[in-house]
Amino acid sequence: MTNPSSPTNPLIQYGEGDGTLQAVGGLAGLRTLVETFYRLMENTPEFRPLFDMHPNNIELTIDKLTAFLSGWMGGERLYAKTYGEINLPQAHAHLVVTEKEKAMWLNCMAAALEELGYSDELKNYLLPKLEFPAERIRQVSAARQGL
Repeated sequence: MTNPSSPTNPLIQYGEGDGTLQAVGGLAGLRTLVETFYRLMENTPEFRPLFDMHPNNIELTIDKLTAFLSGWMGGERLYAKTYGEINLPQAHAHLVVTEKEKAMWLNCMAAALEELGYSDELKNYLLPKLEFPAERIRQVSAARQGL
């Protein structure tokens, strides 16, 4: 199976090298996506419970997610460079993450991608990929909670 390509640039292959990062507009586009994600999380009632789970310094949270996603999307591993290696479930160990929170997170990211006008091809590639780490965080949270 081949990876889908960007309809705006057929040379960009999602999931190959930094293709996904380039498809969101490089590091600047990724930063805009993450800022939009947290703005929607803060200002949309259905996502607000997620925002309230975050520390007060939302700028640091934005920096951390941008840095993580940069490496995750095939770009420079900025999170490891700045904050050290990450274990996603461990980083979220202080939270209770159920199917509800997982769905809220993914739906909020979908809303951010939609607001910024990303292609359906990118959304259809990216959102299922993001479901994997979200599900792992949920599984570890459930095990910790004895659920």
